[in-house]
Amino acid sequence: MSDDDTDTPGSAPSGAPWRNFYGRRKGKHLRPSQERRLETELAPLSPGKVSWEENPDRRPLDLPALFGQREIWLEIGFGGGEHLVHQAAHNPQAGIIGAEPYINGVAMLLGKIEAAGVDNLRIHPGDARDLFDVLPEGSVSKAFLLYPDPWPKARHHRRRFVTEEHLKPLAAVLKPGAEFRVATDIPDYVRQTLEEVPRHGFEWLAESARDWREPWGEWISTRYEQKALREGRTPHYLTFRKR
Repeated sequence: MSDDDTDTPGSAPSGAPWRNFYGRRKGKHLRPSQERRLETELAPLSPGKVSWEENPDRRPLDLPALFGQREIWLEIGFGGGEHLVHQAAHNPQAGIIGAEPYINGVAMLLGKIEAAGVDNLRIHPGDARDLFDVLPEGSVSKAFLLYPDPWPKARHHRRRFVTEEHLKPLAAVLKPGAEFRVATDIPDYVRQTLEEVPRHGFEWLAESARDWREPWGEWISTRYEQKALREGRTPHYLTFRKR
């Protein structure tokens, strides 16, 4: 996800809650090939009607129509999509939905999907909160939050994902026993995660330091993690279970 410090308020459709969006939706100019991918390949990968404009009644998504009997996984803020495609390729038994508002990251993902030849992905190119509105309650078996925007300034900590505004609806769409994975290289984000996530119906599964110092078995190191390592920051891998 982006680390840009820009507030982007928008006009809410009639009946929609007011949700400020903080961060970037678009970065550098897209290449013509990326523009073409967005125009031709993104719509067929939609999980359904997510936005308030398309779905003002907030009708739940028809997940069996999308993925059959596959279990449902969710990645919140997939960046350039390396991890999302890796998980899709190695877990054909899962249907995975990725949410990412940064359109440059979405464009990068589309190229990776074609190269990997995976067909068990759907993409919401927008705010995860809108997706939470329309995911059926208790439908998601696993969720990932990997290197989210750190918002390092204390006055911006309320913008972090690990706040009630995000964690409460996330908990609602997760099944009992579902796994929630968080990776971050920011010590204060670790602190806030360990304080806030258990307050919303999750149990931290670590039994020793090894459980948060070492990545998960099927982990693929993302470009964000590689940047953190180059700059001397230590990744933390936190695993929670929905009660």
